[in-house]
Amino acid sequence: MADTTNIKKEQEREELHRAIWAIADELRGSVDGWDFKSYVLGMMFYRYISENLSSYIEAEEIASGNEGFSYGELADEDAEVAREDLINTKGFFIYPSELFCNVLKKGLEDENLNMTLEKVFKHIEESAQGTDSEEDFAGLFDDIDVNSNKLGGTVAKRNSNLLKLMQGIADMKLGNYQENTIDAFGDAYEYLMGMYASSAGKSGGEFFTPQEVSELLTRIAVAGKTEVNKVYDPACGSGSLLLKAAKLLGRDKVRQGFYGQEINITTYNLCRINMFLHDIGFEKFSIAHGDTLTEPQHEDNEPFEVIVSNPPYSIKWEGDNNPVLINDPRFAPAGVLAPKSKADMAFIMHSLAWLATNGTAAIVCFPGIMYRGGAEQKIRKYLIDNNYVDAIIQLPSNLFYGTSIATCIMVLKKGKADNQVLFIDASSEFVKVTNNNKLTQENITSITDTCINRSQKEYYSRLVPYEEIAENEYNLSVSTYVEQKDTREKINITKLNTEIQEIVAREAQLRQEIDKIIAEINLPADQEDQP
Repeated sequence: MADTTNIKKEQEREELHRAIWAIADELRGSVDGWDFKSYVLGMMFYRYISENLSSYIEAEEIASGNEGFSYGELADEDAEVAREDLINTKGFFIYPSELFCNVLKKGLEDENLNMTLEKVFKHIEESAQGTDSEEDFAGLFDDIDVNSNKLGGTVAKRNSNLLKLMQGIADMKLGNYQENTIDAFGDAYEYLMGMYASSAGKSGGEFFTPQEVSELLTRIAVAGKTEVNKVYDPACGSGSLLLKAAKLLGRDKVRQGFYGQEINITTYNLCRINMFLHDIGFEKFSIAHGDTLTEPQHEDNEPFEVIVSNPPYSIKWEGDNNPVLINDPRFAPAGVLAPKSKADMAFIMHSLAWLATNGTAAIVCFPGIMYRGGAEQKIRKYLIDNNYVDAIIQLPSNLFYGTSIATCIMVLKKGKADNQVLFIDASSEFVKVTNNNKLTQENITSITDTCINRSQKEYYSRLVPYEEIAENEYNLSVSTYVEQKDTREKINITKLNTEIQEIVAREAQLRQEIDKIIAEINLPADQEDQP
């Protein structure tokens, strides 16, 4: 069964990748790769909310006995009566004439397609103004600039490219999110990163956590729970980690919803789009824009039972340049701030501060924070002395776009049953896929089961008591505690000595025979003739 699912998953991925590549090929040379990503994902969102709204209305009408009802064929003035109910339910409203399918249908004859799309996007955002969903829709289409010269130097060229883009999106077999074995939007995003991140000079790892890593983190964080109060990511990127919890637990099993903060405005918009694409209602998520470390937006919330995050590695922050931060209740307990040049530990302390007593945080970390001295060592001491570190997992190298670093996972808990830290060396848990390494389902299961069961296995995992970590000056590198298997060929010394002795004896015998032959060759001529 697992093999069948994996085969289907790869087939869906390949089909999606072919569709995206076809659009890219069609627009090659017209739209810069990095900008192209936003256009593709934004147009996917437009198609999705159009179909989502239509399906919702049509299901309601059919249930009421109105067989064959099509929202797309309804006159705009007739649809107006449903506006208020739809905004209360879905958070937005789209006129039938402004649905993706209808705008595309008229696209060939529409000489002002760019202006049409600009008007449609404006109407969708305006439909949420003054309602509970206003913040969730404001600026969502900002990165799809239909009048940009990046789309073409003339209106005709821009419209031609927009039409090609819409036709390509329309041809994608996205289906129903719940029925897909892959996360279509997430996979499209990941594939676009692979296509363009390096050529655009940007770090893909900064914007996206591979789905397999997301699944590993989330499985660890939700272990033993059938439902949780909330899920939080302090550096949420495009939201892939938050949405893994929705898929693993079920949206309804996250009672109060999904929370995150993102500093990059483009990625912040993509994250909100991602929520809608996964049918997360506007009332079930709160994604904020801003710097989590200095301007946290969810501090009035009750602590989170699940925190999953892949914060940026070794970025600069204000640190002790800001005298207020040392008294911040998130950072003050450690008695020291993370270095100004490396904010990694600040994200760790922030997550710990907002973690519920019965919660789990799983955080991807830059490996240097596990062994460096100074302020980072003092923060590690605080974490270990207070028994907050549940596990440290060494991951394989080359898992993330934009970096080949072998990252780690730090698992935090406030209610541990023992005073030991589990160290797991999962550096060999991967398969090679093109230029990157990838975690398989078997790899994920192996790591997750070991972490949850706190099991020990030679050369793989080990429970280390507090005293030993303290003796090692709070070094949390996995290699310090888990012995690596010696893969060198083992040699039988006794057998080798016997073989050497035989070789030496044979060599002596050969030398005697050679000396005998040489002696015969060198005999004087008169001796050769003697009988």
